[in-house]
Amino acid sequence: DYDLAGFFVGVVERKRLIDGSQIQPGDVVLGIASSGFHSNGYSLIRKVIDDQKLDLAADYGLGRSLGDALLEPTRLYAKAMAAAEGFGPSAAAHITGGGFYENLPRVLPEDLGARIDATTWERPAIIDFILERGQISVDEGYNVFNMGIGLVIIARAASAASIIDALANADYDASVIG
Repeated sequence: DYDLAGFFVGVVERKRLIDGSQIQPGDVVLGIASSGFHSNGYSLIRKVIDDQKLDLAADYGLGRSLGDALLEPTRLYAKAMAAAEGFGPSAAAHITGGGFYENLPRVLPEDLGARIDATTWERPAIIDFILERGQISVDEGYNVFNMGIGLVIIARAASAASIIDALANADYDASVIG
């Protein structure tokens, strides 16, 4: 058996820190597509696989084996942040363990909230498959998984199109999600 974990640490000058303190009413939330589950929710995913006796070699309409879909590498977002930096993002949050419900509020000032429109992006088929097979509510999915958005960037509405273009040039699929 192998258990492998990794992480990275960054250093930033205080004046370049993107910490959410610049968020204003009317800012938009940009969502950057994830590559799948990333590294979160696998205890629940393993339970679904065991309970449903799913075959990791089977396709289940996913276009590849369930095992291959679950082994999709985690998309990293350092290049995305570098692409967006010149357009003055106010905040950014990885949508990791704790899903949207825990991660997005961490960057919001106490007096502001965000309205997310989940109809503005398409969830990866593997996420919908696990939700369905595990009889996991969509609400619970937003608490555990990234639901197809790996990183959110909050920025002024006037900068949104420029950030989305810069992200596209850096090979990231992004859109306004709130």
